[in-house]
Amino acid sequence: MTGATADRTVFRTCPLCEATCGLQFDVRDETVKRIRGDRDDVFSKGFVCVKGSAMKQLHEDPDRLRKPLARRGTAPDGAPIFEEVEWDEAWQIVDEKLTAVRSAHGNESIGVYLGNPNVHLLGSGTHTRPFLHALGGAVRFTASTVDQMPRHVASGYLYGSGAAMPVPDVDRTKLLVLIGTNPFVSNGSICTAPGFPNRIKRVRERGGRVIVIDPAYTRTVKAADLHLRIRPGTDAVLLAAIVHHLIATDRVTVGLTGALVDGLDQLAEAVEPFSPEYAESITGIAAAQIMSLAEEIADAESAAVHGRIGTTTVEFGTLTSWLIDVIAIVTGNLDRPGGSMFPKAAIERVRPERQGREYRVGRWTSRVSGHPEVQGELPASDMPDEILEPGDGQLKAMFTVAGNPVLSCPDGERMDQALESLEAMISVDIYVNETTRHADVILPPVGALEKSHYDVAFYGLSVRNVANWSPPVFEAEGPGEDDILAKIALIALGMGPECDVEIAHGQVLSELLGAEVAAVGSVVKGRDVDELLAMVDGDAGCDRVLDVLLRTGPYGDGFGVDPDGLSLMKLKANPHGIDLGALMPRLPELLSSPNGRIDLFAGPFEEELERLGAVMTEQAADGRLRLIGRRHLRSNNSWMHNVEVLVKGKTRCTLQVNPDDASRLQLIDGTDAVVRSRVGEVIAPVEITDAMMTGVVSLPHGWGHDLPGVRLEIARKHSGVNSNVLTDPTAIDPLSGTSVLNAIAVEVAPA
Repeated sequence: MTGATADRTVFRTCPLCEATCGLQFDVRDETVKRIRGDRDDVFSKGFVCVKGSAMKQLHEDPDRLRKPLARRGTAPDGAPIFEEVEWDEAWQIVDEKLTAVRSAHGNESIGVYLGNPNVHLLGSGTHTRPFLHALGGAVRFTASTVDQMPRHVASGYLYGSGAAMPVPDVDRTKLLVLIGTNPFVSNGSICTAPGFPNRIKRVRERGGRVIVIDPAYTRTVKAADLHLRIRPGTDAVLLAAIVHHLIATDRVTVGLTGALVDGLDQLAEAVEPFSPEYAESITGIAAAQIMSLAEEIADAESAAVHGRIGTTTVEFGTLTSWLIDVIAIVTGNLDRPGGSMFPKAAIERVRPERQGREYRVGRWTSRVSGHPEVQGELPASDMPDEILEPGDGQLKAMFTVAGNPVLSCPDGERMDQALESLEAMISVDIYVNETTRHADVILPPVGALEKSHYDVAFYGLSVRNVANWSPPVFEAEGPGEDDILAKIALIALGMGPECDVEIAHGQVLSELLGAEVAAVGSVVKGRDVDELLAMVDGDAGCDRVLDVLLRTGPYGDGFGVDPDGLSLMKLKANPHGIDLGALMPRLPELLSSPNGRIDLFAGPFEEELERLGAVMTEQAADGRLRLIGRRHLRSNNSWMHNVEVLVKGKTRCTLQVNPDDASRLQLIDGTDAVVRSRVGEVIAPVEITDAMMTGVVSLPHGWGHDLPGVRLEIARKHSGVNSNVLTDPTAIDPLSGTSVLNAIAVEVAPA
């Protein structure tokens, strides 16, 4: 992408992972000629990975939809027959399908699945809520229950809010312990930190240490001081043993947060069964090493323990997330520099006088499995049953928004059958993929370079407080997510397919400002809504919502109260972003619990610890291999496999096997093996490597692009296999509803 001098240069944040790296786009003749890291970006300072560099190819992908598709039938091979239509006809189909299903079955027959890309999209961040509200009784599923939901639930019980998620203060810590995460490849997750590899290196450069706990030898391990191999799914036992040793050796030092913590007396009894010796028999890590790790965390000048997908997509994911925070609390590392800290995002709501309330789950349950609601949604693994099982409340229509549950959720084959059986399906997506091929109509938002960007979610998980708004690189030739979701909302409210989307945008703004002027502690409390509406900036609906959120946030200008405060206009004038400073202690003002305190046992963690011991002891006698997933730098789940530059080269969808296991099972490198679980089997090429721990095999997540009708030419050439054919839909973390995607018991044999 080198070439002639650019006509113009545009700076924007990369939306392809959680790192939020700043990019510089050199544009000539309305074509991207070069993409490089923005060296002046206040956060990423020039760091960029291969995904960001490939945004030109993603934008120009011929398979990316530019206009809506309407289904016109099914071919003999089972592939859907789609026809490109104009937007007016697409909206007419949405209206007809939604009206027919509602008339026949009621609001409770409509479901929604929200995929991972939504969290990267400004329009989804600002307009998903009104979209869901307009659908009335829609049953909601999201990618959260195949990802990070345990972290939300642990935070909800501890701090009163599922959004209050502490992150490691990686830029100041002297000891960084990473468990079940590989930020050299993922670029960080539930921890927004562009240039994460460089930040890890700087921990060591300033005299600190990095410890990685992982069954596999990863790129992150290579940069660490110590690697501890752990049996998959046993992280909670290891962490409980660390707490046990800290208490047994009188090393508990709660620091300033100690005055806010209840339940410390119960803790000793709750972790009593988890001695380092017991943990050794379960985790495979020597008792002496566990004790040494506990002591190092306690003795460090500052320490941060961070767990991610390897710790959340397991049966005890919520308990593991809770134990990570317990360790921060009992070593005095919660809410202090260098420990685990709470970001303050620029769009966070200011409610200093807010009355806390009890964190609750289970306000309703699945009609089939009985699983409780968590954070307003049901487990994604329940979706096929909710569609296929007859009875009151059976789902007859689904909206999918930027999601591919056929590949990303458990029992993909049954998920596929369920979607095929629907009376109506409407998808908001840029591709005809394994899921959207079942849709009656596909509504494609404009590409990433044709809309503005702001990281609504990730700045709330950032290792430094920053704000950065990005303009479109090119003029949009269609609607963005905000317009599409707003239009569907209006149609759902009975306003017809010809309704003006600006009605919805205006309503969202009015309701948002109405809440602000009524809220105690808001900077605009008591002011006139119409006066504030006249001052709102932004061309797109999502930009206008963002302007309100910024101006009423903790750094905002308050619509004129503080002329130096944040607004959309100020971010426009600072294309490299605005640095809002290092993380600062936020307790107790952040707490949303009823009494403004941290109750270690507000949730059912005592009972979960008892269950942990029983389950782990039983599993220790199971001699089967354990399957784990893995991430590649060049992809993000299932939605970046259609870009040649990102998938070319050596096949990545392989079954990684330790040499000792390969010898025992008579597997040969490069040949195929069959992998069987309780619910399914796949055949994948074998890759023998000592990077994998004995007793553990690994398949990457998000592959399997070989179903009829999928319009992903490049992805089909590198189709791979869908690892979630092996995922048991009945195996979940009961506290969060999250599917068990890691530590799956499997049998492997030559194919």
